[in-house]
Amino acid sequence: MAQEPVRVLVTGAAGQIGYALVPMIARGVLLGPNQPVILHMLDIPPAAESLNGVKMELVDAAFPLLKGVVATTDVVEACTGVSIAIMVGGFPRKEGMERKDVMSKNVSIYKAQASALEKHAAANCKVLVVANPANTNALILKEFAPSIPEKNISCLTRLDHNRALGQISERLNVQVSDVKNVIIWGNHSSTQYPDVNHATVKLPSGEEKSVRELVADDEWLNGEFISTVQQRGAAIIKARKLSSALSAASAACDHIRDWVLGTPEGTWVSMGVYSDGSYNVPAGLIYSFPVTCRNGEWSIVQGLSVDEFSRKKLDLTAEELTEEKALAYSCLS
Repeated sequence: MAQEPVRVLVTGAAGQIGYALVPMIARGVLLGPNQPVILHMLDIPPAAESLNGVKMELVDAAFPLLKGVVATTDVVEACTGVSIAIMVGGFPRKEGMERKDVMSKNVSIYKAQASALEKHAAANCKVLVVANPANTNALILKEFAPSIPEKNISCLTRLDHNRALGQISERLNVQVSDVKNVIIWGNHSSTQYPDVNHATVKLPSGEEKSVRELVADDEWLNGEFISTVQQRGAAIIKARKLSSALSAASAACDHIRDWVLGTPEGTWVSMGVYSDGSYNVPAGLIYSFPVTCRNGEWSIVQGLSVDEFSRKKLDLTAEELTEEKALAYSCLS
């Protein structure tokens, strides 16, 4: 029997990440090669013509799994019946803008979208926030959509996770698919902590060895490796004169696919999720943790050792998120 199509929302769909993301979804990268989808694409009225051009291209690509396209500037129409919402749209920081100005713009955007999702999305809709500041945008969305379970709201740190895997793979000259269990802790910002203390590499013999042992250079792992992952977005902007788009879209697909279909046995991934106080991270923040996924639910990996160097890094990024939360809440008053 043919599977029912899943309705997937992409906001900011006429933008760079959206343009890279929608063909991936239509090709089955998000939910697998047998799952039909109906794409809901939302953008702001000035982008309506461009959005319609994206819809035309989706039709022209004749994707077998794509069973319909809704392209709209109306938030209610966009959110109606969706089971997965990927929130790429947001207000980017422009030159000369204060952080509070950016936060204020995003608070109003996410407040409106939260309300529409809560009223019109399918029950048990899974939400992934990509637009920066991603962790705090996700928190605002959670505040204004109280009937959406907190476990269904997440933000994207898989891009940072994948960047960390890529750096280790390049350094050791191994396949990226043989590297696993890096962790991104905290905020999707330059305070994030890419942690390799529990990461391993599968050798040609089939044996798994720790990344720290194989790299055998703590100075690099505790210094340049961390800063390279933290600053990778800026490096791409410098090189392309545009921000990361295809890697962000690919990471968004990885995030949702693992969340819905499950992580491989013995492997964890990084997701920005609502903190329950694990690892002494303040509860009530959206914070990136190592998670495993089964049956459409994520669980924070418990019991990992955190050394003194790591502890400081976890606390530093938590402090930044606490400040962001206070700033966002001050925009509400």
